Parts: sequence; C-alpha cells; structure tokens
Amino acid sequence: MALFTSKPSMPSQLANAIPMTGAMPAAPMRTPVPAPSAALTQDDLRRARQLTDRIRARFAQTLVGQSDLREALIATMVAGGHILIESVPGLAKTTAAQTLATSVSGTFRRVQCTPDLMPSDLVGTQVFDFSTQRFSTQIGPIHANFVLLDEINRSNAKTQSAMLEAMAEGATTIGGERIELPKPFMVIATENPIEEEGTFNLPEAQMDRFMMKAVMTYPKADEETSMLAMLTRRGTDMFDPKSLPSDTITIQDVEFLRKSARRVHVSEAIMRYAVDLVATSRGAGNKPLKGLSSTVRLGASPRASIALIRSGQANALLAGRDYVIPEDVKMMVHEVLRHRVILTFEALADGVTSDQVIDRIVETVHVP
Repeated sequence: MALFTSKPSMPSQLANAIPMTGAMPAAPMRTPVPAPSAALTQDDLRRARQLTDRIRARFAQTLVGQSDLREALIATMVAGGHILIESVPGLAKTTAAQTLATSVSGTFRRVQCTPDLMPSDLVGTQVFDFSTQRFSTQIGPIHANFVLLDEINRSNAKTQSAMLEAMAEGATTIGGERIELPKPFMVIATENPIEEEGTFNLPEAQMDRFMMKAVMTYPKADEETSMLAMLTRRGTDMFDPKSLPSDTITIQDVEFLRKSARRVHVSEAIMRYAVDLVATSRGAGNKPLKGLSSTVRLGASPRASIALIRSGQANALLAGRDYVIPEDVKMMVHEVLRHRVILTFEALADGVTSDQVIDRIVETVHVP
C-alpha cells in the first residue's frame, strides 16, 4: 500500500520525476476563470441614456454641428481612453474639449504646449523648503480628471514622452515617488496639421496610445450662421463654463458609465469582425486587399482591436443596448484606425489618405 505524503520542501520537478506505484495521477492545474459580470438591467440602460443626454445637451449650448466629434468624445470617455483632435485653426477644438471636461464635476486643467515646456512643468517636481530642510512634492497640471493638451505637437519629444507615459501608466513619478493619477483620467489632445515650424510630430508608437483620433472639418453654411447667432445671443466669444446651467454629472456617474460599458455583451462573431478589420490593415485577414503593401507601410496594432471593441461597447451603451452589433464597431472605425494605418511615401505623394484605405477595408471585410 502506497503512502501519500505531501512535502512542501520537495521541488515540483523532482516530485514529477519520482514514479509513485499505485498513486493516482495528479489533477492538472487549471487557471481559474473569472465569473461573468452581471448583465445590465433596464434601469442601468435608462440611467446611462439620461447621463449621456445631459452631456449632449451641454454640447448643444457651446458647439454648433460637429456631431461626429461630440459622439467620439463621449464614447472615448465612456470607453476609458484618450483622444487626439486634429483640425485647422478656428474650428472649436478647445471649446469641444472644454465642454466635455466641464460637463463633469471633476477637476480640469488646460496646458498650452510650447517648445520650451519641460516634463516637470507638466508632471510636477520637488522643491526644497529651506525652513524644514526637506524636499516637498509639487504635482503638475496633469494630475486632474480631464487634461486638455492644446497643440500637443508644439511640445518637445521629452515632454511628449512624459505625457504619454502618464496616459499609459495612470501614474507619474516625481523624485522617485510614484503618484497615482485621479480616476477617471482622460487626456484630450489637439494638434494643428498645417503649421510645421516649431512643431514636433508625434511618433507612430506614441500616437498608438490614443484610443481615437478625430478630424474636424469646416462647418456648413447654415451651421456657421447658427454659430454666429449663438455668439450674438451670448454676447461674448469666450467660453465661460460658469455661464452654463449647472446640470453636470458627477465623477461617480462617469465611473458608472465606464463600468456599465465593460458589462455590455460582445459576441465572438463581433470580436472576429474587429480582428478581421485590423488584420486586413496589415495585409492579412480573410480577404486580403490586393496591392495594399504599396499603399500601407504599417498596419494597425492589437491596440486597435481592443479600441474597436471598447468603443463598440460604449456606442451600444449610449444607444440603450446591452449587446454590441456590427454598426457599433463600424461607427468609430475611422477614428480608431486613421492614426494607426501608416501610409507609404508613394501613397502620400499620390494624395492617398488613411481614411480612403479604411473605406476599402470596411467594404472588403464581411459583416457578421
């Protein structure tokens, strides 16, 4: 009769090497599977719809048109990501970012990026106090719930790295001390694509940290007329959040929206659809695009697949559904992929845009 003993000091490799006559084989170790999150109730969906309607109502008081940008900003906030806004001057990039930030009763900081902006100006630094003979930590403006980095491409490479490190880690390091950023934390960055003097383009690897990239276009004639009428009624061209009704949502409401979005059901077919979209941008996928290598130098990374699913969950929640449909993924496919699809020099010389490539990808990939 074999004796079954357990000796913690015996290495697992040695125990597996010694045959035990009559001993039952050890059961294989299984990774515990987390329990599925509870399904969203109708009350949850109703509350989420009410909260987002209040944000949209605030946008209606400050911004005319630009509905795509508004929905991209809200979806990015709900999905827990960061967004980059690109447009020529004068299209209310800063106003749109401030509207979203001030619609939540959290902390908001605006940083005007310049070439001489240093990482310590953004993150914070340690200051020596002669009265106590000790260093005291002074945190920078990035320690806020919503941070607007205006004209991010005007800051130097070292400062850009500090910004994007905070976005990726959710914390900063000052004097060897790790300081967590407040939650929720969202970066809204803007850039001007037409000015090159005194600017530093964001590298592709750093651009990938942004969940979405929104591109603003010129308003239509009737929208521009409505904008002038709104400014005339308001009596000022400056954006003053205090002049708006105080119908804001709380930080707890934002956390509720984010947690609810993660509970939205995503079927395997939707996941495969998102993966196929991203794989097609790399020249793979179920139906590879012919001649893509002459147009695309580098396709989207797996972060794009994650962003498509997270934005799809957010869009479904904003639409009052507890499950994702293909249209939820397609709604933000340009915003998710346009800064991740890197074109060749030949394509850029021929005037090809990343949006045109994404249109071909969406038309090619089969919709479940």
